[in-house]
Amino acid sequence: MTIRLAKSAGFCFGVNRAVNLVYDLIPTGGCIKTLGPIIHNPQVVEDLAQKGVEILDSPEQAKAGDKVVIRSHGVDAATEEVLRQTGAEVVDATCPFVAKIHRIVRTASQEGKTVLIAGNPDHPEVQGIVGHCQGECYVAQSPQELEKILKETGAGSVKNAILVAQTTFNTEIWENFINSAKKLCTKLEFFDTICNATNQRQKEAIRLAQESDRMIVIGGRHSSNTHKLYEVCSRYCPTVLVETAGELGTVDLSGAERIGVTAGASTPAHIIKEVLQTMSEITSNENFAEMLEQNLSDDAKLYTGKRVKGVVIDIRPNEVVVDLGAKQTGFVAKDEMTDNSDQSLDQVVSKGDEINLIVLKVNDQEGTVACSKKRCDAQAGYEEIKKAFEEGAVLEGVITNVVKGGVLVLSHNTKVFIPASQVSDHRVEDLNTMLKKEVRFKILEINERRGRALGSIRAVLNEERKAKEEEFWNNVEVGKKYTGEVKSLTSYGAFVDLGGVDGMIHITELSWGKLKHPSEVVNVGDVVEVYVKDLDPERRRISLGYKKSEDNPWNIFMSKYQIGDVVKVKIVSFTNYGAFATIIPGIDGLIHISQIANQRVEKISDILTLGEEVDVKIIDINPENKRVSLSMRALLPETDQKIVRSSDDNDEDEGEE
Repeated sequence: MTIRLAKSAGFCFGVNRAVNLVYDLIPTGGCIKTLGPIIHNPQVVEDLAQKGVEILDSPEQAKAGDKVVIRSHGVDAATEEVLRQTGAEVVDATCPFVAKIHRIVRTASQEGKTVLIAGNPDHPEVQGIVGHCQGECYVAQSPQELEKILKETGAGSVKNAILVAQTTFNTEIWENFINSAKKLCTKLEFFDTICNATNQRQKEAIRLAQESDRMIVIGGRHSSNTHKLYEVCSRYCPTVLVETAGELGTVDLSGAERIGVTAGASTPAHIIKEVLQTMSEITSNENFAEMLEQNLSDDAKLYTGKRVKGVVIDIRPNEVVVDLGAKQTGFVAKDEMTDNSDQSLDQVVSKGDEINLIVLKVNDQEGTVACSKKRCDAQAGYEEIKKAFEEGAVLEGVITNVVKGGVLVLSHNTKVFIPASQVSDHRVEDLNTMLKKEVRFKILEINERRGRALGSIRAVLNEERKAKEEEFWNNVEVGKKYTGEVKSLTSYGAFVDLGGVDGMIHITELSWGKLKHPSEVVNVGDVVEVYVKDLDPERRRISLGYKKSEDNPWNIFMSKYQIGDVVKVKIVSFTNYGAFATIIPGIDGLIHISQIANQRVEKISDILTLGEEVDVKIIDINPENKRVSLSMRALLPETDQKIVRSSDDNDEDEGEE
């Protein structure tokens, strides 16, 4: 008789996370409570109860100061709000996959779409999803039920809808659900929200059931995903559902040469192990130790250098204890777990985590195995480094050390040397400024004998720069707008990075007024909006424009003023033929000496003062030369006095910009 255990059996990510959160809260003290059973497994719930964890039936039962954990199924928004209003500390253990469904249905509801849910309406997860819907929402367990519900409610054919599934929904029924919903909805958008772990678990269970004479499904009888496993396995061979090893006494395994075992997402590893142990005792035709080790590890024999998987069963200050699925217990010293001596081991791993290890030493007399996570990670990482070298792939890592001649980058738990000449596409004076930076690099050399690798950040930067340049020149055209960063200033303009390619804004293009230096308008580091004025692809030069026509002072003036308008102006300079006054910033007009007063003016400064504001009338506008003539005299009372023009009168009788 052979017994095969599904690789995907047991805790899924979401359940494992939720259970660990509760166990981690216990040492912190205080009243620890869960809103409903943390998982659908009586044994885990009972163990937590013995450790003082209480179960709340409703959020109103929470009290100020309680630490209340929302289980992985999640809750509706109203329930969470009630819980927070009690003053309790809320610890949200909602599975990230469930939280994603909440976001999907909430957004769809806000957009006025009908929400269709494939799942059990009595399941807490589905009830939580429904609670996040703000409009029409229908739940069905089968395509036929969905059609019936829509007809009974009068919805008939739904115009605009989305379809989601309970994370543990039957994957085979889901395909039929989609096809049926498409016929019932004019416009349907469906989201495959079945948890990937659930999908894999069900598919593996089906394959195992097809190859077995009997199937044993381990899990809580109130667990939805456990029931789904039981249902799919039952289609292919006789199947039994058990919660614990104690229930195997009544199970008839006679005549079964091949027995498959799987477990729901809420089933702890130790219960799975107990079931396998009991089965081996019942079926005494197999050697217990050999069979158990065969199922819980890939090979019955452990030896130095072998890679194994272990489940964390205890975390101590200086070591981690792991279940290797063998007679021996595995131990991982702290310095074989992490390089960070300041980091506590419970920050590195949690109970129930499955980790990859390499065997350092086997002590059969004491029944212990010394293992290393670091060395296993490094070995696996070096293979990734070699693969990247062979394929010319780009790797990512963090600069951890500055050493003689360069830096070390940690990538895939392997340190790669980067020479100083290869750390950037420009000279780096102080390599310490690169520490802790995330970088992308390529492998230039591999020394397999010494297990070392040499890389280059510069190679990646150069490739990326060239790619950006090619993309830019393939798409650039005169008039196209860009957002860029000012990289440098000269006396004649500003250079702007357009994304791998630099362009220049000439000083005359920075402002409509006269500038002494570009820094009067922009500075290095400024992000500016520019447009392409001219291109020279052969010389790879780009002229940029910065000033906009709508900011042109002359255009602004022409849009606001006309001949005959009276405006207040500011005197800014004197000449021998008149005074210039600012009408708006960038536009000055000329008050000819003959237009200052009703009598002869010998000296302009006797009547006007620099900085003085006066009212004038616009008497002429010359668009071609962009000049404006102003008059103070036109606003004075008329007299019979003959006006004598100044002897300095000449043809300079118009204002200028």
